[in-house]
Amino acid sequence: MTAAFVAPTIDWAYLAPVAIVLGAGVLGVLVEAFVPAASRRAVQLGLALAATAGAVVAVAALWSDVAASGGTVVLGGSMIIDAPALLLQGALAVLGLLSLLVVADRTDAGEDAFAPSVAAVPGSDYETLATTRGLQQTEVYPLVLLALGGMMVFPAAGDLLTLFVALEVFSLPLYLLSGMARRRRLFSQEASLKYFLLGAFASAFLLFGIALLYGFAGSIRLSEIALATAGVVGLDPLLLGGVVLVAVGLLFKVGAVPFHSWTPDVYQGAPTPITGFMAACTKIAAFGALLRFTYVLLPPLAWDIMPLLWGVAVLTMLVGTVVAIVQTDVKRLLAYSSIAHAGFVLVGVVALTRSGISGVLFYLIAYGLTTIGAFAVVSLVRESIEGPGGAVVGEANGITQWTGLGRRHPVLAGAFTLFLLSFAGIPLTAGFIGKFAVFSAAVDGGVGWLAVVGVLASAAAVFFYVRLIVLMFFTDPVGTAGERTIAVRSEGLTTVAIGAAVVGTVLLGILPSPVLTMLADAAVFLP
Repeated sequence: MTAAFVAPTIDWAYLAPVAIVLGAGVLGVLVEAFVPAASRRAVQLGLALAATAGAVVAVAALWSDVAASGGTVVLGGSMIIDAPALLLQGALAVLGLLSLLVVADRTDAGEDAFAPSVAAVPGSDYETLATTRGLQQTEVYPLVLLALGGMMVFPAAGDLLTLFVALEVFSLPLYLLSGMARRRRLFSQEASLKYFLLGAFASAFLLFGIALLYGFAGSIRLSEIALATAGVVGLDPLLLGGVVLVAVGLLFKVGAVPFHSWTPDVYQGAPTPITGFMAACTKIAAFGALLRFTYVLLPPLAWDIMPLLWGVAVLTMLVGTVVAIVQTDVKRLLAYSSIAHAGFVLVGVVALTRSGISGVLFYLIAYGLTTIGAFAVVSLVRESIEGPGGAVVGEANGITQWTGLGRRHPVLAGAFTLFLLSFAGIPLTAGFIGKFAVFSAAVDGGVGWLAVVGVLASAAAVFFYVRLIVLMFFTDPVGTAGERTIAVRSEGLTTVAIGAAVVGTVLLGILPSPVLTMLADAAVFLP
């Protein structure tokens, strides 16, 4: 006789943050089908903001219970809601809300960052007609929510199959969003295609690694694989091969060298609000998953796998920093900066100490706020043709185009300066505390030499951040062929996001102790 089916018990309360975001994403698809076009943007924006705010409230409501109990296993072990997972979900919800403000903003001419009809061939009569009629791609909002929902599942995945499904749930919308830029459409579509193809290869590596680990342990649960790993004597090819391939898939998503080649092209080609969303939220989700994978599975394999991760961390810091020095495009500069920051975060990951977990969590929160603020500023800086009307022709992404911006728009340039100083790790900014936390964890973990490399790379990175500050404030602008750089007026949503990022960056730099204490208490993964 076959055993009777026993329905699993599901604690829906612990799934509330994810369920709210994914449920709103599904509702957003229905809105596209049934709500009139004239009302669609307002409904989609209200739904998206309500969902992300609701997810933040749900995380806050769950926090005291999870902090006291250490967390719980839900969906039969498919997800683990412990303190690090819940903190990352809360951070993703907050940053997702700020990203939506930038995504939704429009200039005083009524233009957003997205093509009026993404399906239209660039330069075709249909595209011209869609632009003339003022069509809008409100599908952006459910795509962002679905991507955000997948990101919130990713660091909480308790088995490798859930990890893979979450990866695909947030990757597929990002592939689409990357190709939706209003201007330089062919470049945007090229970036989307590169991201899709390279992402497909990375997913294949991850899936092959999952298969090898299942062959080794007979299970896809992280806890059961960890138990099997603890009893291994010698080198097991299935185990080592599986761990390396899964790590490759995760390192691709964080943009670590040598799996970083997609980053500059996609950051440059994607709509700038989506670039900020990807740069902040994808990195948080991917590092959350990498943290769990490293601290649950890898301690018994420290001498076999950690030298490989040490090498990746060093290469990532050095390549990101050196190549950023020679960039002439602001978005590509920030892309290589993000690669260097991935290396700094990896220093905390490989520390294999509790302080490493808390340091990485703080760094991710600080980096996420600063990144969304920086790309929000970039989205407002445009080229304008001098003359009647001063028509805006596109974003001013060339570094030389930012010359003198601080004199014409001192508040906006001042906010961008703060974000650059935080990236550089200057004291009294969130970036300084984040770097100090991960480098201190590396010293505690016995890999102080990695901290030394990180400090040297940080010192070199100051050059290209300060160069941009000097251009904005201390260099006389030189006109080029009747064009000038301006900060466009908008509905104000981007300004709100920049203001929130400024406040967060300053507060985390001046008063980090409460957050660091909370993270130190929460830096334990549920096995």
